[in-house]
Amino acid sequence: MSRSAAGRRTKAAAVPGRRSPLPFARAALMGLVALLLVVAGAWASWGDAQHVLLSQGREHGTLVVTGCSAEVCTGRFDPEGPGPVRRDLTVERSVAVRSDGTYPVVVKPDSRELVRTGLGGGLHAWLPLGGALLLAALVVGGGLRLPRLAWSAAGLGGLLLVGTFLTV
Repeated sequence: MSRSAAGRRTKAAAVPGRRSPLPFARAALMGLVALLLVVAGAWASWGDAQHVLLSQGREHGTLVVTGCSAEVCTGRFDPEGPGPVRRDLTVERSVAVRSDGTYPVVVKPDSRELVRTGLGGGLHAWLPLGGALLLAALVVGGGLRLPRLAWSAAGLGGLLLVGTFLTV
């Protein structure tokens, strides 16, 4: 037996079953990054989505948009049921709100802000989560090497984005 083959055999036999901690650390870090992306997307979405999902007991109505500035749109708010028509309420300007449009809305509690309701408004509220799912899918597929989970997350995020596009 040659000297180099004997040296290799003794080194391998000296540490049986020992594995490097680097793959585990990489997997933990990538899992943490993916989780952080999804939690951040859900947190960003919840600000408006809570008013759409938990709208019972809040003031509902219809907004007829008459004008938009760089950040908000204003118009005539006609509440469902008894109540005066108001013009001091605003809705955030986005692709979901256009001038001269009529939208079902709900009033955020203790504010003058409106949130669009219905299917289009609900999907639009969850739009940041859809983008976060797409980003997390890249981390899960590339960093964690879990392709099925990555395709599932990408599919959910993509469905949310496409659904929003089609309903808004």
